[in-house]
Formats: sequence, structure tokens, C-alpha cells
Amino acid sequence: MLATAGPLPTGPDWAYEVKWDGFRAVYADGHFYGRSGRRLTGPRLPALTEVVDGELVAFDAHGMPSFQAMQQGRPAAYVAFDVIRPDLPWSSRRELLAELDLSVSPSFDDGEATVAAARELGLEGVVAKRRSSRYQPGVRSPDWIKWKFVHTADFVIGGWRPGARPLGALLVGTPLPDGRLRYRGRVGGGLTVRDERALLPVLRELARPESPFEPPAESGTWVEPLLVVEVRYTEITPDGRLRFPCFLRMRPDKLPTDCTDPVSAGPAEDGTDAY
Repeated sequence: MLATAGPLPTGPDWAYEVKWDGFRAVYADGHFYGRSGRRLTGPRLPALTEVVDGELVAFDAHGMPSFQAMQQGRPAAYVAFDVIRPDLPWSSRRELLAELDLSVSPSFDDGEATVAAARELGLEGVVAKRRSSRYQPGVRSPDWIKWKFVHTADFVIGGWRPGARPLGALLVGTPLPDGRLRYRGRVGGGLTVRDERALLPVLRELARPESPFEPPAESGTWVEPLLVVEVRYTEITPDGRLRFPCFLRMRPDKLPTDCTDPVSAGPAEDGTDAY
């Protein structure tokens, strides 16, 4: 089940949780699975009779959730926030979740206080969940509303260009119905030497002769549009380009079809990353 971006609702019908900066993962039959169905590595957990939804999260030296800490090899913990039982409302699923021997994401009644605390702690954002809502696998539902503190979105790599280093910038876009990409700009900020070493061999393996972009983008080395990245940006320009984009991370847990174009979706209040 996926959340819809927007301003957080208020009132007794809603509960609020912090948004974790990790990998979304379902725990079933003793294994973790990402949204793409790929098996993920995680901590050893007790055998469960329920299928659980949650997030694999690594913590930095200050005890704060950090995707960079996960990339640096810190072991991940699993924070559960739901049980996949479409027959039960959220409130009943939370009661069931509390009975399991797991670390559970806390839930709060006061949305404004949750937002203030999450912002002060430097967390990624807040998710509001309707207490009466049913779990809808694969559906982006208005019963879950996400509020992030930065503008981010997922984009597909369609090419790359050299710069001061062999990998100077990624050329990114969003999927079109015909399989090509709508060009959204060049992302060079945030790319580290570590990122370059991990990405370049894969990009070279995915090389193709023709551009996947429509309309054609600036010159570059083109690749098959298979890899998804998360990008932070300040705004989208009138011609549909990302302003001051910065590479955040690879998203191996997502498919190109998971990417929603932030231009066609309209302006985001506080980010468009999928939850």
C-alpha cells in the first residue's frame, strides 16, 4: 500500500507515524522482500504467522535513521508499521502488530506535534493513516498521506556524461507510455567517488546507441532506462527541468514504472517520494 503526497489531515479519524529513511520491505516466510519482489538482506527475526510491512533502517553514530549509514555497511534493523490483512481496519491491524515480537514504528494522535518533533529530530517526514482504512496492496491510497520536509522524486537514468571525474552527471527522466523517457535534467551534485565506482560499470554494461529521451536530451552516453535514482531538488522550471538537483541514492527496490512525474502530478507540498 502506498501513500499520497499532500498536506496532513487532522482530526480523530487519523493517526500519525514518522517516515523512516530506509528500504521499504515486507517480511514473510522468514525473508525480506522489496517492492520489486527482490529479496533483501535484513536482521534475523522470529518466525511469524503474519505478513508484515515495514522498513529496513540503519542508524548513524547518533542513533538517527540514515540511508547513508546503510550504504556504508551498518547493519539494518527492521521497523514494522503494518500487518498485511486487507480484511481488518488499520486500528485492528495495529493491535495485531503490537502482539508480535518486533520493533514497531510508534503511532501518535497529534499530527502537528508529530511533524514538529520529526522536523526537530531531522527525520524524513510524517505519514498520516486513516484509522478505519483497509490495507490495499499496490494501491496509492488517500487513506495514507505523506508529508516530507524536502522535495524529492524518483527518476530513471537514461544516460550519463563525464565531468571533472569519469562520471560527471546522470541524465534522468520520467517514463512515458511508449517506454521512452521525458527528459528532466542533468544530476551531478551529490555524486561521490563511491557512487561513481558503483555506478559506472553498470552504466557501461547498459549502454545503447540511441537516446531513450523524448524530446532528445543533450549529448551523452545513453543507457537502457532500467535504473531508478532518488533526487532532491528546489523546484521544477517552466520547461520541466529540475532546478539545483542533487543525487541522494540509488533505488534498487523500485522499478521505472514506479516513478511518478512530479511535473504532471502538479506541485508537491513537501516531496513526492513513494512510501
